[in-house]
Amino acid sequence: MLGAEGELASFLASQMRELGLDNVELQPVLPDRPNAIGDLSFGGGRRVVLTGHLDTKPESHGWSAAEPYSGDLIDGRVYGHGIMDMKGALACQLAALAGLKGSGLPLKGTAAFAAVSDHMGDQLGSIAYFEHHPADLCVLGELSESTISLGHRGRYYFDVHVYGKSAHTCYKHDAVNANYLAALAVIELEHSRLEPELEPWVADLFGPETFMAPGRIYGGLAPGGPSMIPDECVIRVDCRPQPGVSKDTVRAEIERALAAAAAIDDRFTAEVVLVDEKAGYLVDRDSEIVALMQDAVRAARPGAEPGLRVEGWLGDTASFGPLVETVIFGPGGEPVYAADENLTVSEIHDAAKVYAAFTANALLS
Repeated sequence: MLGAEGELASFLASQMRELGLDNVELQPVLPDRPNAIGDLSFGGGRRVVLTGHLDTKPESHGWSAAEPYSGDLIDGRVYGHGIMDMKGALACQLAALAGLKGSGLPLKGTAAFAAVSDHMGDQLGSIAYFEHHPADLCVLGELSESTISLGHRGRYYFDVHVYGKSAHTCYKHDAVNANYLAALAVIELEHSRLEPELEPWVADLFGPETFMAPGRIYGGLAPGGPSMIPDECVIRVDCRPQPGVSKDTVRAEIERALAAAAAIDDRFTAEVVLVDEKAGYLVDRDSEIVALMQDAVRAARPGAEPGLRVEGWLGDTASFGPLVETVIFGPGGEPVYAADENLTVSEIHDAAKVYAAFTANALLS
């Protein structure tokens, strides 16, 4: 669960030891929220990391086919909260490394496993791991419908502080209601359609639009508070840029929308503050790592030609992508945060075979 990774990390560490992995460790990240890490050394050579996160979102209501933490196998499907995001991928990665250990293949280098904490927070687990364990190639096991994913959009959170003038409700005409002014801004932000200049192949993958939406709105006064008209309302603008779209480009579009609100009511005053920034990620589709993953999929699925895709969600590659060339591949797909989350046994087998084939191809001497 979110913020409670310690027990799962300890379990994975025990499994790594049983499987004969080396350098097994609970790497400290946050109190009671470590990473679970280990590796297999095949002598000198490059270092390949299979990684994924330990935490997941809170469980959904409405489970009916199985209990959220049962792990029940029903009609060829394994049910469990978080199995797609992403306990299934972690299990497949460990199975792949166990298979390589006993394969007898002439491998050279290191195959590493990193189950990291705090993905849903500031991605501190991934940051800590790759700061201390450099790598040459990496596979992130985020759910990609068992398709090769080249990357994902980034995330900017901008808070728009809209200011008014407070007064007792009975003196309404002496006030300027910040909630009303914020409503004007919300309408303009909702109508925004930002299409920044992109390389054609990036636009083809992600689409032309940088998605922006007014999400959370913090306005007015708490229940039971004083009787007064509010003088501030804060709009959290959730922005999902394609890789390469700068925060300045997005801020400029927000400012344009706010200027349109001010044109409707000249009392409109606002301040824009960037409160969170996570980069998008995109690996070169012609890179070695993509070719290695395509070969791995072909090996696991004879006769299949692997496709390429990108994602709208934010992966840990937002933090560690600049440090190590990474491709994303994992079982499962939308809807993920829903009741009766499950993976088919065939998806699980397929992912384990792909991870094993990729790592073997990368380390064959």
